[in-house]
Amino acid sequence: MDDGPAKLNIIPDHFQVPTSSQESPENTSSSITEPQTDQSPRSPHHLRTRRKLKTALMLSLFSPRRLSWVSGNEGQEKVELTVAEVESLRSELTDIEEREAHLKARVEHVDEVLRSARLSGYLYIRTRWEALPGEPPPIDDTEVDDWLPRFVVLHGECIFLYLLCTDLSPQDSTLLSDIIEVGRLPSFKRDDEIQYAFYILTQLGLRYECSSNSKIQVDCWLSALQTDCKLESDTSIPNVWIKM
Repeated sequence: MDDGPAKLNIIPDHFQVPTSSQESPENTSSSITEPQTDQSPRSPHHLRTRRKLKTALMLSLFSPRRLSWVSGNEGQEKVELTVAEVESLRSELTDIEEREAHLKARVEHVDEVLRSARLSGYLYIRTRWEALPGEPPPIDDTEVDDWLPRFVVLHGECIFLYLLCTDLSPQDSTLLSDIIEVGRLPSFKRDDEIQYAFYILTQLGLRYECSSNSKIQVDCWLSALQTDCKLESDTSIPNVWIKM
């Protein structure tokens, strides 16, 4: 029996993945000419390709324009950028840093509010004006659904109303010294959920009506406001359900 090498049939590309008929001619030719060893995840060709794709992905975050690749002296892939493209990247990096600083300031503001405020939380708010002497009583608009969510903060000698808890500046504010009356409002149903309500009346005749689906939250606000404003407790209004 002859065990010589003349009977060995060596097929170098036997385990190579066949190319699809829809591939471009460049991909087809490269799959035929490249040796099987370059397909290894640890081969120099594979590592260079991964670095190239990673760099292109990072740069694509800043600019959608097509980048031109050139080969360096040591066979490394590099990117050529024009002066305009470099300035554009610097401008975009500056914008990112500014947005980061703004978001950081908003987070620090929320942290400061939660640490120093006596009471804070989201409430549904709507405003009404009391009738002046000699004016007819206001129209009954109990069923008007104009409640808007606001982040309310009781801090120091003021009540601040923010659109969102992350806002740096409040939309409205009221001095505790201007509050002349605080009391409960009849509870009502909104979206099949019971809402507990109370009001804050200022000496200018502006009345803030506040509501929440948490009775504990409403009780906390009433207790804090009555204490800070040195007002008498009002518990005479019963729970009357009004469907909105």
